[in-house]
Amino acid sequence: MRERRPKREPAHGRNRLKLGRLIGAVMKIIGLEEHFVTADVVAAWRELDPRWQDVAFQHSDGGEMGAQLADLADVRIAAMDETGVDVQVLSLTAPGVQNLEPDTAIALQSASNDLLASIVRRRPDRFQGFATLGTPDPAAAARELVRAVTKLGLNGAMLFGRTRDRNLDHPDNWTIFEAAAALRAPIFIHPQSPAPAVRDAIYSGLGEATDAALATFGLGWHYETGVQILRMVLAGVFDRFPNLQLITGHWGEVVLFYLDRIDNLAGPAKLAHPVSEYFRRHVSVTPSGVWSERYLRWALEVLGPERILFSTDYPYRFTPDGGARRFLEDVQLPDADKNAIAHGNWERMVANIRRG
Repeated sequence: MRERRPKREPAHGRNRLKLGRLIGAVMKIIGLEEHFVTADVVAAWRELDPRWQDVAFQHSDGGEMGAQLADLADVRIAAMDETGVDVQVLSLTAPGVQNLEPDTAIALQSASNDLLASIVRRRPDRFQGFATLGTPDPAAAARELVRAVTKLGLNGAMLFGRTRDRNLDHPDNWTIFEAAAALRAPIFIHPQSPAPAVRDAIYSGLGEATDAALATFGLGWHYETGVQILRMVLAGVFDRFPNLQLITGHWGEVVLFYLDRIDNLAGPAKLAHPVSEYFRRHVSVTPSGVWSERYLRWALEVLGPERILFSTDYPYRFTPDGGARRFLEDVQLPDADKNAIAHGNWERMVANIRRG
């Protein structure tokens, strides 16, 4: 979660980082899980039937956090400078538009993507973007992904797991995966809160604040996201769409640390390869502001340096005084691997996108 609000006035650390960029002394850092929100999306969340409201909404609705999410100019850029990030790949924050009524989700996906494209055009040196997709209408979402990539210049999309009761691997969603694979455009799978029945069954009874924390950033988000990606593997999504590429945060959303055991699922699912092989071929991971060299080492061992990207999870995680940059600078890795993680792997992925 957020550590503190970024300063509005330049600090010595930010000036040093800016100077470093000018003289080429500091590696370029691109963050892939950096969020925004619009007033129309917030209004739609508030009007949603309570049974479909995501408990994560409370972290994005109003207050200091809401103001940081809504800002797409000076405050955000100052925060980027202070933590040491050169470029943010912007994405609509959780819970996205996936639980909204189809007509509302479709309208908001287009409006959000048009806004995002205008921000990127205004400051291409500091911003890129992941498209918002209205998955309640998968066919419309697939068409919007094509428009966002080929017309608006966005670099793939961000999804949030389930669409109400429909899991990510549901056949209705395969039209989205087909479009992404044809475009060679990556899809970032972002945490979403567990379904209400699951929260009631295993994340409740410890007190309101503890229940909410356990179901979200404490653990529930990460189990939920990892399971949704596993379901895609087990359902044969990657066998059907071998060019499909996913990105996920928090060092692989728990699954990465248990793949030796999870490989036993390949037999019952009649997969062509071990589950771990699908991860090595189709899934890249980011830290999401979890600055752990231990987790980095594990990700390197399991996936290799070419499958690790960078993210800070702005504004929920904010490490001032160059904190994000310092993590990469201090880690004991060859410079080639550091640069690949900082920007090279993402730039290679973007260069592979088909725009026409």
